[in-house]
Amino acid sequence: MISNAVPPHTHRTHRPKRVSHRAAATSDYLARLAPRLTSRDRWLIRMLYEHRVFTSGQITDLAWPSVRAANHRLHQLYVWRVIDRFKPFVSYGSAPMHYVLDVAGATVLAHEECLEVRSLGYRHERAMGIAYSLMLAHAVGANGFFTDLVALSRQADTHGHLAAWWSEARCRRHFGDVVCPDGYGRWQAPDGEFEWFLEYDRGTERPAKRVGDKLPRYAKLAENTGIITPVLVWTPTLRRETAVRHALDQALAALPDPAAVPVAVTNGELIADGDALSARWLPLTACSANRLRLSDLSSAWPQLPPLPATPDEPAGRSGTASLLPPPIPQCPKAGSDRGWW
Repeated sequence: MISNAVPPHTHRTHRPKRVSHRAAATSDYLARLAPRLTSRDRWLIRMLYEHRVFTSGQITDLAWPSVRAANHRLHQLYVWRVIDRFKPFVSYGSAPMHYVLDVAGATVLAHEECLEVRSLGYRHERAMGIAYSLMLAHAVGANGFFTDLVALSRQADTHGHLAAWWSEARCRRHFGDVVCPDGYGRWQAPDGEFEWFLEYDRGTERPAKRVGDKLPRYAKLAENTGIITPVLVWTPTLRRETAVRHALDQALAALPDPAAVPVAVTNGELIADGDALSARWLPLTACSANRLRLSDLSSAWPQLPPLPATPDEPAGRSGTASLLPPPIPQCPKAGSDRGWW
């Protein structure tokens, strides 16, 4: 029998003291904060503004050599209100810490661009609102697909890198009147380049026909822009991939020109180790019936046109340009960051 119960609050970890929401946006505070921010910190601010939310593991894959080094710096940025954090509820185990942009980070970004914070469309309540959104798992999963590619490109034996990465919000601004992909990416390698739209399917779109119903919209986008861009469909399991592949085959057969919408599928069971570059992608209606590497998918569709010289803003695409240009997926190297590792 426990006769001297310990109050529950004594088991909680210490919460670091932070400046207030109002003080974090003042010019005096920013003047003190600016010398402490490294180029990597400022790059992370832009990445969070573009992609909304990352887990601690994804941020480590993007820019830090170890989880411990990343957590140390993320804790400091959290104290300074550059970033904010939350841990979503899960039924079993413990979820990783999730990070979003905070007031001081948004203010720093606005001043770098000679803008007002309201011109960025940033609101702290909206940034933290993703913690309660039903789309949180989808956003984190789609971001994780690209952060895995960045992590692979940081390895010395990987001959290539992720040259461009657009968020779902940026894709919506450019193509939302026709179709809304979950992301856009471009991989550069010495032997060639490959770009794609990502459809990240968690199995929540039932029936699978709803995934196939998106292909006519991609066909319309190709017709309007004159640019053929492959669509990569990620599914959670092999069983789900089979159902989605059947729906995609039917949708492609109904198109006037199936070659205008190259499609490849994979599933999370095949890329459980995070190596999305391996031979895991199965092209549909292509000259190859085997699974291919991501960098080799362009060989499955000879009709793909040459890519534009710059990966930042794909040429010939319609839509309203976004406020800020997309940040480069690779973290800039800076010797000033060494003191924080």
